[in-house]
Amino acid sequence: MSVFDRKSQRMRRHTRIRKKVSGTAERPRFCVSITTNHIYCQFIDDVTGRTLANTSSLSAQFKAENARPNMDGAALLGKLAAEAAKAANVTEVVFDRSGYKYHGRIKAIAEAARANGLKF
Repeated sequence: MSVFDRKSQRMRRHTRIRKKVSGTAERPRFCVSITTNHIYCQFIDDVTGRTLANTSSLSAQFKAENARPNMDGAALLGKLAAEAAKAANVTEVVFDRSGYKYHGRIKAIAEAARANGLKF
C-alpha cells in the first residue's frame, strides 16, 4: 500500500484529528462516517464511551423520504441527526469528520445540522 493512496491519506488525517477532538457528555463528538453505500452519524461521549444518539441512511425516517446517500440525502441526514441530538438533549457538539475532507456530503451534513440548531 502506497503512502499516497486515498485510504491511507484519510486514515492519517483521521488519526491527526482524533488526537485533538474528544467528546464529553455536555459536548459530544458528532462523528460522521461514509461508506460507498451508506452514511452514518453518531453523537459520542468519549469519557464514558457511550453513543448518545445516532442515525444513518439505513434508518426508517431516511427511507421514508425515499432519499439516497448523495448530496440531497446527506442534507436530510444532517437534519435527522440534529433532531436526534435534540431528543437526547444535545445542543453543542464537536465535529469529527473522520478524516474525510470538508466538502461534498460531509459539508452538506454539517451545514444541515447547523441550520437545524446544532452548534459546532
